[in-house]
Amino acid sequence: MRTQPHGTVSPLRILRLLGVLTALGLMLAGTYALPPARAAAAVPQVSAAGTFRNPLNTGPDPFMTYWNGNYYLTTTQGNSIRMWRSPSLSTLLTADPITVWTDSDSSRNQGIFAPEFYRFGDRWYLYYTADDGVDDHHRIYVAESDADDPAGSYHFKAELAPPNHAADFAIDPGILQHNGRLYLAYSGINQYQHNGLNLAPLSNPYTVSGDAVAIDGAGGCPEVREGPEFLYRNGRTWMTYSTCDTGKPDYQIWMMSLPSDADPLVPGNWTQHQGPVFSRADDHGVFGPGHHTFFRSPDGTEDWMAYHAKTTSANTYSDRTTRAQRIGWNADGSPDLGRPLAMGATQDLPSGDPGPGAYWINDDGRSSGDGTVTYTGDWNSGTGCAAQCFWNDDHWSDAAGNTATYTFTGTRIALLSVRDTGNGYAGLSIDGGAEQRLDYYGAIRTGETLQFLSPRLPYGKHTLQVRVTGEHDGQSQASYVSVDRAEVYVN
Repeated sequence: MRTQPHGTVSPLRILRLLGVLTALGLMLAGTYALPPARAAAAVPQVSAAGTFRNPLNTGPDPFMTYWNGNYYLTTTQGNSIRMWRSPSLSTLLTADPITVWTDSDSSRNQGIFAPEFYRFGDRWYLYYTADDGVDDHHRIYVAESDADDPAGSYHFKAELAPPNHAADFAIDPGILQHNGRLYLAYSGINQYQHNGLNLAPLSNPYTVSGDAVAIDGAGGCPEVREGPEFLYRNGRTWMTYSTCDTGKPDYQIWMMSLPSDADPLVPGNWTQHQGPVFSRADDHGVFGPGHHTFFRSPDGTEDWMAYHAKTTSANTYSDRTTRAQRIGWNADGSPDLGRPLAMGATQDLPSGDPGPGAYWINDDGRSSGDGTVTYTGDWNSGTGCAAQCFWNDDHWSDAAGNTATYTFTGTRIALLSVRDTGNGYAGLSIDGGAEQRLDYYGAIRTGETLQFLSPRLPYGKHTLQVRVTGEHDGQSQASYVSVDRAEVYVN
């Protein structure tokens, strides 16, 4: 039987990069030699926009925009800034990362958090936080693109330090655009929190022109107000922000608003919305949803939100993955962020997204496309994993030699399933090629975790075999391999 471990509470911010290491490990786990090439076949044209399922990325702290035919996404990645670009939301997970920024200056080339990028004029400005290896030395910086391209290249432009907070900890920069002026919004030291909300005026995208003003945001938890983001609609500016330690399952989003003609640097002009506007949904297996961003559909008719969340209620900085879902508007003109959807919930792609989307294969053999899974040997199956699994069920086995074989038509396949303290090694092979060894062990039990992302294959029919080896590493208690959801991509 697989057990549910309990997490250990970690100090604020010091372990934020654990989530980055997890994400990088998962990406590395999905690389191996291609099988012998097959004759290329034409990818079918799909008329409907199609559907997608989360996650979009294995990293936390997303920022995303749609521009000139592509979505562009960044997440926290450690000591560099990486960007993913794709014409469809459904293929962001399979997009190749582009490293758009590294820095040789040792005073600011480590611990890079939460990059955001904005277009002003014909240049893009990349805002980020970084340090010298000491967390409390985090400061805010901006780089400028060399051309009109969000994917770079970039050159360093400036440090953004309000005069009254020049030597203070600061993270999570965002840009408020209000009445034709720019303001730097960020999380940093003030009289309310160590990570509190601050606003400072900008004279241009890279120059702070005055002192920062502290905003006293409510939040349900005392310790954090971070990741400010903005929506502009119905005569008001809406500032949403994340509260509570991001390691907690109660990390959540709160909101306040400002009349369009009011001065944002006067704290009393902001009106607090009571209660969280986006928070954990235990029945959907979603915990700690927050650190979000807003973007528009390709045709500009829909508002969407990208955010990170976890599939475990443990207090941990790992397993924070990027998801997206559409938002609405209430009758009083305020944004309605809804409730977090389950990781595997099928959603229509944003309006104007060309698709064609991806399709799923469930562990019980059901599929929304041309795919199936078959087993050899006796596998356990059931619904005990509930909201941690796709369709609330999965298969698992620790018997050496048992196999699960996916047959699919497409160009790529991703496997998502439970990681746990009782999981062990599997052997994976595509189209009968060389076997890759993959460890399904996880120190904390998480559901619908990206275990494997195949290399790109010629479009056509393929097989992926998952073989139980009956082996596990020294940390694991058993050798189970979990089979749950597969996502198949057709281009």
